[in-house]
Amino acid sequence: MHYRTYDPEKDKDNVRRIWQETGWLEKGKEEIMDTFIAAGKAIVADLDGEPECLVLSAPGTMRYLDGTLTLCAIAAVTTSRVARKQALARRLTAQAIANDVADEGAQVASLRMFEQGYYNQIGFGTGGYEHWLGFDPAELHVLRRARVPRRLKVEDAAKIHAARLARKQGHGACNLPMLMTKGDLLWTDNGFGLGYYDGPQGALTHCLWAGAKDVQHGPYEISLMLYQSGEQFLELMALLKNLGDQVRLVKMREPRDIQLQDLIVQPFKQRQMTQNSPFAAYMRASAYSQMRICDLQACLARTRLHVDSVRFNLALSDPIAACLDGKSPWRGVGGDYVVTLGPSSGAERGTDAALPTLTASVGAFTRLWLGVRPASGLAITDDLSAPPALLDQLDRVLRLPEPKPDWDF
Repeated sequence: MHYRTYDPEKDKDNVRRIWQETGWLEKGKEEIMDTFIAAGKAIVADLDGEPECLVLSAPGTMRYLDGTLTLCAIAAVTTSRVARKQALARRLTAQAIANDVADEGAQVASLRMFEQGYYNQIGFGTGGYEHWLGFDPAELHVLRRARVPRRLKVEDAAKIHAARLARKQGHGACNLPMLMTKGDLLWTDNGFGLGYYDGPQGALTHCLWAGAKDVQHGPYEISLMLYQSGEQFLELMALLKNLGDQVRLVKMREPRDIQLQDLIVQPFKQRQMTQNSPFAAYMRASAYSQMRICDLQACLARTRLHVDSVRFNLALSDPIAACLDGKSPWRGVGGDYVVTLGPSSGAERGTDAALPTLTASVGAFTRLWLGVRPASGLAITDDLSAPPALLDQLDRVLRLPEPKPDWDF
């Protein structure tokens, strides 16, 4: 595979063609694609002298408990029709991660998968479920009134991005560059924003961004809902309720720590009565984000658990090495380690014959470390195995909040 840095002057038309062939780019949105690509680092793979595959990565951060890790966000992987089944997407994505580890010091990587299993080939493991709900906003049970909001436009992208960075965040939350936020706003059909400037010096504190193909009745899809407190969240929900005189359905992702069903009047009745309607109420769950550890020692050094320590050998496999060219100094994180998990955690190369051994792929271990699923569950469904006593210990030690990226990319 021959890969190189994306050159907008030379490659723009070809890359637009790739995105059109994959169904990512609608006519009239070409400049929005350019905004996304400008937000990160793009590399392309050539066939017959033309780019036929593009991978876009963006530097960011990911929260782990109370700490922060550097993130390589794989924001786009696109392959043209003529280049399918050439392993270009897999190898170019692996190379983008290796480049970010070398250049940006990326400690973790994340992406949104098109189907489960493909990116496992380069060490990714599936994240937790995201809940999406569709409901009639007039049927929201919110016992407060919303103040008159301010309109927000794409020109307010910098203010919205600042509010995004200041939003209430928890375990697994990701942050990316401002141009990614601007691209999200631009990509929304008939997008509009509403919000409140309650911060110091009049800073934007809480807001929503929505869009709809049918502006009159919806459904409206909430692509961003940003807030710093429970009261601000409730004000935004009251704002949605105000739209219920005209809008028949709102779609949104359930926020962290919130059970949206608590705020919907007769949710089961709504679903039964609207079944097969264009405005059908629903609740769905899907796990579409994937993560992987890129620097095991750095990740474990930031792992501080309020439990008694557990030590074990870790035999870690990482398939990404086979996808990298010979010039990449980073070859993944496979190998043998002695791992400590507790108030002070870490990983050292080697083995200790006195300790039990956990055998895992990097994807499965990443899921364990993030708290996506307990060790005993991963031992059943993923590439992870250990003696029963060690699995029980890990189940007790790694009781973490469910990781939520809170940023689709």
